[in-house]
Amino acid sequence: MSFGALVVLALGLAMDASAVTAARGANAPRVRTRDVVLVASLFGGLHLLMPLVGSLAGLRARALVERWDHWIAFVLLIAIGSKTTWSAWRSRRGAIGAFGPDVLDPLALAAVAVATSIDALAVGITLPLLDVSILGAAATIGAVTALTSIGGLFAGRQFGVRIGRWSSAFGGLVLIALGMKMLIEHLAMGR
Repeated sequence: MSFGALVVLALGLAMDASAVTAARGANAPRVRTRDVVLVASLFGGLHLLMPLVGSLAGLRARALVERWDHWIAFVLLIAIGSKTTWSAWRSRRGAIGAFGPDVLDPLALAAVAVATSIDALAVGITLPLLDVSILGAAATIGAVTALTSIGGLFAGRQFGVRIGRWSSAFGGLVLIALGMKMLIEHLAMGR
């Protein structure tokens, strides 16, 4: 997997986190430095950790699934991307902004960060099946997610909740496109 494809994968995985932080930013009375550090640490950190955990499972299963790796990656990315896109379109406009009094509460953010990083766990399973450094991939996914989450926080503050839904839908479409690209490349190489 090229570095460009890895960045595209990371962006696709980061869009859920960006959408959530945009919604939180839109509903926050103010965004402080501690909020920015918290968002980057929680979302970026979990998006770094989850692919590592998933890759451990993928390493153990590599010998069993090596002949089918391209299909597994394709199905997982299409499923994750479809779920993300469907959820974005299905959500009601006002539902994403229904938070309690402290929208940037550390415990609430931690729960949402875990929920948005489950996709990174699933993608981590496929990392050992690809030609990619697992540590490098996890670090890239974590860094991209931290940066886009901060961007989402400030974009939400500036533009409101509407941006979150579009960001999440775009992320899902990116994952679908990446899954299709991987399968097409594999089939074209005739492996």
